[in-house]
Amino acid sequence: MLKIRLRRVGGTNAPAYRIVVSDSRRTPTAKIVEELGHFDPTKNPPIVSFDRDKAKAWIAKGATASQTVKRLIARKA
Repeated sequence: MLKIRLRRVGGTNAPAYRIVVSDSRRTPTAKIVEELGHFDPTKNPPIVSFDRDKAKAWIAKGATASQTVKRLIARKA
């Protein structure tokens, strides 16, 4: 099963995240199917940039979004 979730990148005390589609049975750092965008919570306001059409297409194909990704999709609809 595929899952849309966040993958942490960036340095110590400087988190940044990529929004990716990956296999839910693997760790978040495993190989990804597709990268949809990025999320930077350290900025004020936080920067959210990703392709919502691709995310909706993956959800239509059966992928599930994590709770955080669901909030990010709803936040900037």
